[in-house]
Amino acid sequence: MSIIDNRKAYHDYFIEEKLEAGLVLEGWEVKSIRAGRVQLKESYVIWKNGAFWLFGCHISPLQSASTHVKPDPTRTRKLLLNQSQINKFIGKVERAGYTMVALDLHYTKGRIKAEIGLAKGKKLHDKRESAKERELDREKQRFLRDRG
Repeated sequence: MSIIDNRKAYHDYFIEEKLEAGLVLEGWEVKSIRAGRVQLKESYVIWKNGAFWLFGCHISPLQSASTHVKPDPTRTRKLLLNQSQINKFIGKVERAGYTMVALDLHYTKGRIKAEIGLAKGKKLHDKRESAKERELDREKQRFLRDRG
């Protein structure tokens, strides 16, 4: 069950591979995410201190969450991955010129997971080409729907 999607990532990048990762969250963050107060638009993943970290994910705190905790909406959050997955993606990110972006947040067996993607940046002409293809697909669907 999806919580939020990062549509901008699909617009700005070619997504090569996808991967599901757990997140290290605080209690107020879980409550806010369940309330739908999260944004992934400018988020990305980096390799630092032996782990992957999610940067730029904005989780707005609820007013009723907690009185003794000072929430930081844009703090960096650690991603939980297997060592084999980490080893696979380190080389591609460091050597091959790829970047990692957060694609969506969703529930898996009651836990909040992040889907991250190995991405390569699109140039302006690639973005225009994608928009043209999307428009052609819509036209085809409209034609087939109206004809049938």
